[in-house]
Amino acid sequence: GGTSSVLVSIHSHKRFNNMPFHRDVILAVLLASCGAMDAFSPSSLHHARPSSSLAAVTTKTELVPPVDPLDASVLSSMQSKFEDYVLKTYGRYPLTLTSGKGCTLYAADGSEYLDFVAGIATCVLGHGHPALVAAVSSQMERLHHVSNLYLIPEQAALAEWLVSNSCADKAFFANSGAEANEGAIKLARKHASNQGVEEPVIITAIDSFHGRTLAAVTATGQPKYHNGFKYGGKMVEGFEYTKYNDVEGLRSLVEKINAEGKGKRKVAAIMMEALQGEGGILPGTEEFFLTARELCDATGALLICDEVQVGMGRSGKLWGYQNLGVEPDVFTSAKALGGGVPIGAMLTRGKASEVLQPGDHASTYGGNPLACAAALAVARTFSEDAILDNVNARGTQLAAGLESLAARYPGVLGAVRGWGLMRGVVVTRENTAPGEVVGKCMEEGLLLVAAGKDVVRFVPPLIVTEKEVERALEIFGKVVEKMAAE
Repeated sequence: GGTSSVLVSIHSHKRFNNMPFHRDVILAVLLASCGAMDAFSPSSLHHARPSSSLAAVTTKTELVPPVDPLDASVLSSMQSKFEDYVLKTYGRYPLTLTSGKGCTLYAADGSEYLDFVAGIATCVLGHGHPALVAAVSSQMERLHHVSNLYLIPEQAALAEWLVSNSCADKAFFANSGAEANEGAIKLARKHASNQGVEEPVIITAIDSFHGRTLAAVTATGQPKYHNGFKYGGKMVEGFEYTKYNDVEGLRSLVEKINAEGKGKRKVAAIMMEALQGEGGILPGTEEFFLTARELCDATGALLICDEVQVGMGRSGKLWGYQNLGVEPDVFTSAKALGGGVPIGAMLTRGKASEVLQPGDHASTYGGNPLACAAALAVARTFSEDAILDNVNARGTQLAAGLESLAARYPGVLGAVRGWGLMRGVVVTRENTAPGEVVGKCMEEGLLLVAAGKDVVRFVPPLIVTEKEVERALEIFGKVVEKMAAE
């Protein structure tokens, strides 16, 4: 009587009968557990599975096992392995890094490097930070991914923290900055479509950088990134570019687009980095962003701030826009958000929070428990360890040191730019690319990264100490001195 009584009980449950797919699966499992031979047959409950089908699953598939990446023989052949197996989409330095602690990285040959790259402005807590290690390890043991079909406590907690510490009302989670920016682009187009605009235009800046996906790279105002990706000579349509920090240029472009479009073609959004990173560490001006805000308010367009690199504390404030006296309708974050664990976010305010509806946008991994646990560890550390105070103190120290070197060696260095711990110094020496300076610093044990055509970028972990900044300036000064004497 066990099987029949259970089935009668289940069939009488109202919620169960409203879920036909789940009902059929559960019935099949129950029948199988009670000895039914035909529980999972194609016709559900009527035909037994032939016994011969069971034999097919016993065939063993042989796979080539992965190598141990830290094995000495593997490490010694790392260059050839990249040549043989990895697409050549990066110009890599011949340096194999195997571990790190704080602001120090260790190479396979035992050499040490002071890290002022931080995974390109990503590892804000440095390497091996105990809070991040504990959070990720604990979450991995408990639950690392379930998809957005369900409620995820870590995602809700992170969204609440982001909203509580910004102008935003809602959050959407992705896996990278490019994806977050793609979401912002889609939101802007949908918002314009809701207003009856057939040809929405998004204005971005010359020398901007918004990511490598097709729409994000089109938004990027650097033609070199567009080469080879056009269709009929065009990238994704609906983008126009203006000079960064050019108030009159922006105003004129908005007026031109809206006047010529006659309602059919209209500015949907103005999308700007609060500080241009890849464009050469160029901060936005308050006048430019206030003008962008006014133009958006007057025309119904959205103001979008790309905070992927400058956001999450690197500017000395939690968000770059907070240095500019404006509140965007949408802003994006990634890089530092997870402290090096991949996660991106699109934050929305006011009317922008009502645009996307179920089915309009999604991400399988976005906001997964593991990534959100990492981001929450970063958030707690920001609060408990006064990270922003350290950014401002060390940023002032770094800027002063770079300005002193630039004054001492004007034939090699020029203007020092940036906010907080996102600083750049212009290389003025003729026929010297910033990558050459970066390479010479690497030889001395300091990791830096170029930005734009003539800037050396300093973006250390936000936990960097006074002594580590002193050491970085000492190494950089030594390299610059040698170059000046050549």
